[in-house]
Amino acid sequence: MSRPVLLVTGGSRGIGAATCIMAAQRGYDVAVNFQANADAAAKVVAACEAAGARAVAIQGDMAGDADIVRVFAQAQAALGPLTHVVNNAGITGPASKLADADPQVIRTCIDVNVTGAILVAREAARALLANSAAKERVIVNISSIAAGLGAPDEFVWYAASKGAIDSFTLGLARELASSGIRVNAVAPGMTETDIHAISSGEPGRVARIAPSIPLKRAAQPEEIAEVVLFALSDAASYVVGSILRVGGGR
Repeated sequence: MSRPVLLVTGGSRGIGAATCIMAAQRGYDVAVNFQANADAAAKVVAACEAAGARAVAIQGDMAGDADIVRVFAQAQAALGPLTHVVNNAGITGPASKLADADPQVIRTCIDVNVTGAILVAREAARALLANSAAKERVIVNISSIAAGLGAPDEFVWYAASKGAIDSFTLGLARELASSGIRVNAVAPGMTETDIHAISSGEPGRVARIAPSIPLKRAAQPEEIAEVVLFALSDAASYVVGSILRVGGGR
């Protein structure tokens, strides 16, 4: 029996990397997309292969139309027709009040988190519609609880970008459900990843915000990946158009 084939955008670090490795452990072959850190992507591929999966790292900027198309083509050339896609690549930009934000930071965030994510989902829809023989075909978009919190004083533009993903998930889910393709989103809360240092420029953000979380701690990437894997799995066969919040009570 053939293994399902999963593409994870932004799969070289954080939640994306945890999702790739957990998926490999649970029977998926995995395409690991990365933008710049080839070494990190290679480590994820090695971990996937150690779990018995076929895996490949594919460089591509998920804000670029041509890169998105190429990544999907290379993933399928290497591993076969896709059955599952996790639309994970995203950025925040440096944290600030909106009045102090650089317009280019806002534009770049929207380019990746909204326009790029929609174009990724477009290619995912094309690939999964073409693979009509597959038993399960699923797209999982990665949103954020910031969509419902607003992220004031930090990055309201990022919260807005994830609000767009929530609306987009609902529409795409209803569009593709009759073709047997399930679409849902997972909305993580504060998670221990390097996005805080690399993208927002605030490495101490987790420690600052953790006391305000009802569970009094941030999530580990694996805790978010568990919910992503649920959404990908047959166990979620009747879950369509849902935003699965994983926020520790926030």
